[in-house]
Amino acid sequence: MSSNHGGEPHMGGMASRLNWLRAGVLGANDGIVSTAGLVVGVAGATADRGTIFTAGLAGLVAGAVSMALGEYISVSSQRDSERSHLALERRELRDSPAEELLELADMYVRKGLSVQTAQKVAEELTDNDALAAHADIELGIDSGSLTNPLHASFASAVAFTLGALLPLLAILLAPTSVRVAVTVAIVLVALAIAGVLSAHLGHSSVRRAVTRVVVGGAAGLALTYAIGRLFGTAVG
Repeated sequence: MSSNHGGEPHMGGMASRLNWLRAGVLGANDGIVSTAGLVVGVAGATADRGTIFTAGLAGLVAGAVSMALGEYISVSSQRDSERSHLALERRELRDSPAEELLELADMYVRKGLSVQTAQKVAEELTDNDALAAHADIELGIDSGSLTNPLHASFASAVAFTLGALLPLLAILLAPTSVRVAVTVAIVLVALAIAGVLSAHLGHSSVRRAVTRVVVGGAAGLALTYAIGRLFGTAVG
């Protein structure tokens, strides 16, 4: 193929599992933050448990549907793009096999192999599965396991729902006098845990990640609660 799309070898199953885990953490984090902001804001306007439950449940369902639809569209577009690249690579392998073999060997030379070793590796990989070899090193695609958009959308919706249930249950089960404080405390602890997981997955600073999500979450909850108090009193 004439252009090199990054050239980094695809990490296969491990990379896929890490991407799924990262997406799950982010989806749960979105569920926690958005639902917590909604129910805390409504609690600032009214103490009626039924109103808070209805608003929280509606937000949970709407958010889960939105996450699932967004993930489905995103992964479907990615899958279509990968299929297009693979189809082009398949045609080039059919029409110019010798040139594609030289290109594959050259990529391994650029990876640090000697010319002789690179040529032997390219020949053996081509004999085994030429398309998979080119897709791996040239496109960063595992041709045998493209992401399923239905699986991705389902996982995203589940992660969001699990995250959203935490603040919804907290504010419904806590005593009325302390429901907001209890919910905020539980949410901030959950966000801190999500920050730790995100930092480990991204190999970044745990302190920075936790500070970012906790401070941002606290600011968002304070803002939505203030809006609920202000406009709930004004409208009421």
